[in-house]
Amino acid sequence: MNLTTNTFENTEFMIEEIKKKLRMASGAALKATQLNDEQYEELRDIYEMVAGKNQFSISEIEAITTELGRLRRG
Repeated sequence: MNLTTNTFENTEFMIEEIKKKLRMASGAALKATQLNDEQYEELRDIYEMVAGKNQFSISEIEAITTELGRLRRG
């Protein structure tokens, strides 16, 4: 999948993969429709960081969740 292109499908894919990897309890916490074009690169950075790790500490999960929440509110 080519994630360099800012598409709704790519955004949706990255969000779902982040939620799976972090085992986020609240699936409704972030939706692709809540992000705008300017936030795509930030989301991709978060996705690449999450995809590259196998385990996360509680503080890492909290930091990632905070960043995702910041994107949602943006």
